[in-house]
Amino acid sequence: MGHIEAVCVSREKGELKSPVEGAEFRKDWGIEDDAHAGDWHRQVSLLAGESVDRMRKKMPELSHGMFAENIVTRGINLCALAVGDRLMVEGGVVLEITQIGKECHNGGCPIQVATGECIMPKEGIFSRVLEGGRVAPGMSISSSSGV
Repeated sequence: MGHIEAVCVSREKGELKSPVEGAEFRKDWGIEDDAHAGDWHRQVSLLAGESVDRMRKKMPELSHGMFAENIVTRGINLCALAVGDRLMVEGGVVLEITQIGKECHNGGCPIQVATGECIMPKEGIFSRVLEGGRVAPGMSISSSSGV
């Protein structure tokens, strides 16, 4: 079992997300007030804090939300998840994995241009909200596959 290190949102697509104290996750929609919410398969994006740490060795100024991720986790092996697996957040929120990875826009995001590498194409996890509720940093998160 791991925990949520950060929750991030943005109002417009294409802009960096900003950390928030918590957010409301709505069933079949995504995160309230987030640009990526909607009736589609990539309602919520996740990255492992351990992956972000690895990138900070190349770019120390990285902060949560700079990869456009909604949730940063710690202590759960997101890379071992498969499409169809589920993540359960303390309080009853359930996310279903719908996609692994996503190519950077326009031939490379600013992080990829600066460092030669981006973690979203291989380590970014996308999900849809099966059960909604409030999610905040510090809450526990676990997977249906036990990783």
